[in-house]
Parts: sequence; C-alpha cells; structure tokens
Amino acid sequence: MSLNIVLFEPEIPQNTGNIARTCAATGSKLHLIKPLGFSVNDKYLKRAGLDYWNLLNITYYEDFEEFKKTTGNNKVFISTTKESRFYTDVTYSNECYIIFGKETKGLPDYVHEEYIQNRIKIPMIQQVNARSLNLANSVNIVIYEALRQLGFPQMI
Repeated sequence: MSLNIVLFEPEIPQNTGNIARTCAATGSKLHLIKPLGFSVNDKYLKRAGLDYWNLLNITYYEDFEEFKKTTGNNKVFISTTKESRFYTDVTYSNECYIIFGKETKGLPDYVHEEYIQNRIKIPMIQQVNARSLNLANSVNIVIYEALRQLGFPQMI
C-alpha cells in the first residue's frame, strides 16, 4: 500500500531531495519524469535526501508518454494553481498518483488536458506576487492529507 508522487521535469535538486526524503519516510513511491534540471548525482540532491536514498522506491521516465503507460487503472491527480477544487475536496485511494509540475512553469497544457477532471489545488491568498508555494512544501501538504484519509497506513 503506498502513494505515488510524480515530479514532472523537476528543476531544483534540493526540492527533489526533500521530496525523496518525505517519500522514503512515508513509504510513498517517487516517480521522476525527465528531463531533470540536475544530475541524479548532484551533491545538493543527495544532501537534501540525507541517508534516506536506500529507503526510497524511485522510478525514472524518459517522458510523460512513458509514465502514462504505468498508471494502469489507478486514479491520477494533478496539483495546480489553475483549479478551484481544493486538495482536501477529493478522495485519495491506495496506489493513486499525484503529479506536481516543474518549479518555474508548472504542468504543460497537455498534462492538464489529460487529467482535467482530477485537478486539485492548495488554497492561497489572492495576491499577484504570491504565485505558488515551494514544490517540496506542496508535496508535503498533499501527501499528508492523502495519508490521513488512508488512515496513515503502516505508520507509527
């Protein structure tokens, strides 16, 4: 039983390292869709993930099309600022996928079109200069809501 956290073309190694650490600590699987904005040997990526890398279940994909072939019948959500439905307004299921976009541009239109009915957002104040939250923080917010709904499986 686990959640699937998907990062679409992540750009900042420290964010991906922090997310990897969260996935390891929660038993969630991490999926990275290329191209990545850093090397997987990057010292900042490794430092942010600390010594959790051996606990991590991670899969790399060459592109979005390759990733799509792996989801099967599992529910897929996309986290975006372009939605009115909050991340707390949906029901997460075991093995569901939650996709987060790249730090500078979010998700491209073709990903939005693919999952238009399953978009979620984290609420924020209406302020032109408050465009979005940090990627690692966003993943943490959503993953813990999903885990709460699932009863924090295999967690103490």
